[in-house]
Amino acid sequence: MLAQEPGALPPDASAKRTAATPDDTLAYTVAVEPVPLSDPEGKKLAEIVVTSYTLDRTKPALRPITYVFNGGPGAASAFLNFGGLGPKRLAFGNEGDTPSDPPAMVDNADSWLAFTDLVFVDPVGTGYSRSVGGGDAERNFWSVQGDAESLSRIVAKHLASKNRLMSPVFLAGESYGGFRIPLIAKTLQSRDGVGVRGLVAISPVLDFSIRQGADSSPLTWVNGLPSLAATMRETKGPVTRADLTDVEAYATGPFMADLMKGPRDAAAVERISAKVAELTGLDPAFVKRLGGRVDVRSFVREFRRGQGKVGSAYDANVTAFDPEPTAGRSNFDDPVLDGALAPLTRAAVDFYARDLGYRVDRRYELINGEVNRKWRWGDGQEPAESASELREVLALDRKIRVLVGHGATDLVTPYMESKMVLDQLPAFGDPERVALKVYPGGHMFYTRDASRAAFTRDVKALYDTAAPAE
Repeated sequence: MLAQEPGALPPDASAKRTAATPDDTLAYTVAVEPVPLSDPEGKKLAEIVVTSYTLDRTKPALRPITYVFNGGPGAASAFLNFGGLGPKRLAFGNEGDTPSDPPAMVDNADSWLAFTDLVFVDPVGTGYSRSVGGGDAERNFWSVQGDAESLSRIVAKHLASKNRLMSPVFLAGESYGGFRIPLIAKTLQSRDGVGVRGLVAISPVLDFSIRQGADSSPLTWVNGLPSLAATMRETKGPVTRADLTDVEAYATGPFMADLMKGPRDAAAVERISAKVAELTGLDPAFVKRLGGRVDVRSFVREFRRGQGKVGSAYDANVTAFDPEPTAGRSNFDDPVLDGALAPLTRAAVDFYARDLGYRVDRRYELINGEVNRKWRWGDGQEPAESASELREVLALDRKIRVLVGHGATDLVTPYMESKMVLDQLPAFGDPERVALKVYPGGHMFYTRDASRAAFTRDVKALYDTAAPAE
């Protein structure tokens, strides 16, 4: 028998499993396999690992199928697989969760598997996926356009190989994954011959230009203020979008007007500093020193500084102790993102190795910083955006529906950024085709039980409308 090359991926693996929900017991097949990508001459360039869940008692050829991507760039799909969408889930990312918690999985009562088969995709450099050629091959995959083209090809190849070309196709993505799914949908639609019925973007950035130029543009501060206020208000209980209408009105009205006057207008600075301090609960003198412009790093440190704690940019009410509580500045790990690294990595490796017998002789890359550092955002001067592709796929296919979900206390991708982009879309025959929903929680709001359940209900309603049962 030939020896396996070091780091080579093992053969495909699958298993039969069940998961209990309040209404049903889901019997399903879980499978993991590498999907190869080759150049036009047939030379293998990469192996993309996909993990799929297929409900056993249905006719898969006609059942909806959803391809799921995480963000980063450089993050594996384990966050969504084990955090909220798959049939098994792990508790992480909430106040009280720690890196040393055992990665114990439980049945996910809110799994999307109840209404769609699921395929979790790990792009090159994440999870166990890898490029084969190295160097130039990685450059091709680690770019906005190369990423969209390669992942579109993966979706098309997987659909064909599994005889799922008749299935209604949906795409879901978190953070940068939410940015990439309009690009993938457009590429599928125009190049690979696959129409997409719906998109679910979770905490996305749809247009990076909105968050640039903070020294001269008010948009960063306007879009961030409602999420800062939500953090303060959540100390008294869960916060919904309806609880923030007054903050949205202030941010887009008097706040923006005063920001436009600039720091030389002392009266304007005085007004916004007093109001921002009131809305955020921060020390008024501290807010005034910042001219009413409170950046994320300062907020997550100052909001809990009296308790010797720092918050997470991903969910500002999830905290850890400040390692340097008396220092003027402090460097600290993010309580959510860094806190989730150990339990999620352990859970993923254990899942593949023990549950599926899929053992890989290299590190599982939950978050690959090299991918992020080397990412190529484009050759022009314009910041990357996928709102144009979203507009184009909606215009061409009147049946596509879109749901954008955000957490109220997410400071990494504030929900107001998406509101600004979506408000500029034409109705395309029906303004209800595109919906923005805001849930209690942060960037990964689906880790909260109530928010996960509400989000799943909203997603199922989209599927029922976009792909009604025959």
